[in-house]
Amino acid sequence: MIRKKILLVDADGFSREWERADADQGEYEFLVACSGVQAYESAVYDRPDLIVMNAVLPELNGDECCCRLKTHPDLKKIPVVLVVDLAHQDMLDRCRRAGCDDLIPGPVDWSQMTEVCRKHLRIQLGAAPRIPVRMTVFYGPASDRRKLSNYSINISAGGLFIETDSPLPMNTPLDLEFVLPGQPLPISCQGRVAWVNEPPKKQNPFMPCGMGVQFLDLSVEDMHLVRSFMRQEFESRQPG
Repeated sequence: MIRKKILLVDADGFSREWERADADQGEYEFLVACSGVQAYESAVYDRPDLIVMNAVLPELNGDECCCRLKTHPDLKKIPVVLVVDLAHQDMLDRCRRAGCDDLIPGPVDWSQMTEVCRKHLRIQLGAAPRIPVRMTVFYGPASDRRKLSNYSINISAGGLFIETDSPLPMNTPLDLEFVLPGQPLPISCQGRVAWVNEPPKKQNPFMPCGMGVQFLDLSVEDMHLVRSFMRQEFESRQPG
């Protein structure tokens, strides 16, 4: 498999966090730069498939680097995602004018970053490997102390499907808690309802009534637990 090249440009360390998160998966090849000047030079020589960089950088800010990339005849089609503090309206406006392909609010939530980057790399989240698993999931709207519980149907690195006759509306923010089979401690994170499967028009007629939930702030350590569980389950199902 040819891995996609992602150029990560930051001075705050989010690149190291994402590399740790991807360590077991080996899904991407990471290139790293610490300034806008280094980012531009790497884009020229390495031709990454995607560039993710902070808006504020030494030597050359991310928005300025993005402008240069988007006016270069051979680099302008490389998707550029800028990480920007949404409280700084002036920088936010500059990033938009720079012609970037997407914006991610800082500080970085790496699972959100993964979703955005998959979109620009044309990797469908729905195609991510899923492992069947039936476990109790406690969940509820983030603003509500009362928690519901139902069983999961499957799990992936990006989320899980919960079987329920009363799915919550799309984009409902959730607090989630579940215990992977064979693990002693629960995993707690935030999520959102990514899709709903209910009559009369089910999106997936082969799935029960319920909802697909996306993980939003799963820690690197918990992501490793999820991936390790998925790998073990996959290997245990192989013949021989």
